Amino acid sequence: MGENEEILQVRNLQTHFFTDEGVVKAVDDVSFSLRKGEVMGIVGESGSGKSVTNLSIINLIQTPPGKIVGGEILFHGDNLLSMPEKQIRAIRGAKISMIFQDPMTSLNPFLRISTQMIETLRLHQGLSKKMAREKAIEMLTLAGIPAAEERIDSYPHQFSGGMCQRVMIAMSLSCNPEILIADEPTSALDVTIQAQILDLMKGLTDRLGTAVILITHSLGVVAGMCDTINVMYAGRIVERGLTADIFENPRHPYTRGLIKSVPRLDKPNSERLFSIPGQPPNVIDLPSCCPFFPRCSEAQEICKTAYPGDTDFGNGHFAACWNGGKP
Repeated sequence: MGENEEILQVRNLQTHFFTDEGVVKAVDDVSFSLRKGEVMGIVGESGSGKSVTNLSIINLIQTPPGKIVGGEILFHGDNLLSMPEKQIRAIRGAKISMIFQDPMTSLNPFLRISTQMIETLRLHQGLSKKMAREKAIEMLTLAGIPAAEERIDSYPHQFSGGMCQRVMIAMSLSCNPEILIADEPTSALDVTIQAQILDLMKGLTDRLGTAVILITHSLGVVAGMCDTINVMYAGRIVERGLTADIFENPRHPYTRGLIKSVPRLDKPNSERLFSIPGQPPNVIDLPSCCPFFPRCSEAQEICKTAYPGDTDFGNGHFAACWNGGKP
């Protein structure tokens, strides 16, 4: 497989939740691709559809009320949405792995770390119990767990939040997956530990050649880790491109608002941080227009009547904006 070959293609994905209040279009016509070794960031406010998009990839949408109603998810050309559940289970964890948002609740509190890691290795790699234990200790050591030979038999409550996240990273990478989905991997941790966890993830994935989808609301995180960025709003990708291009010349008003709201060391402390006015929209039965227009200072009449198509700015940089991405 070539270094630039696309290993994952998401095409026109639609994931809806059918509730008594109406249809929640959590993911509405989302498309992107991921190449081998690429680190791709998905950013946006809470409720923008980041996590649901990636839960859809590994078919973990709770049904009912959720349902993937359209689109394709191609992994090496095979559509994951048309595969039987048994085949999906063989891919989930082995080929496509996920680190969930809260490390303290992602691990089973009633089982030792050794039990949880060994089960994964034996299921997906067919190792003996002894070999699986040795592999688990090796991965915990790589993840920075001190005295891994002893700590592997501890329970999750005997670890701090940062150590639990290291365990989750070790477990997720233990089967050498081709894709690692990291859902807000540092949101429950303090700033110092966040930096350590991000450095650890970057180092391990580079070493193993793993492609990463990093879900976050922090542009500071994607700036230091990601090759490409997808900006999501109200269930759709409103801007995508290389990280350097998006930070240097953001084209969508929402992206510019997110960047302006990040604290900067070269600005006076007394200067008030920018805040995007208003609240994210209710995604139940959204109208067929730009959902950002009530919060946008650049909105035109057409923004209130029709959803914009993608404007191509070259070098893989696209934005969905009627203003043509004018700053």
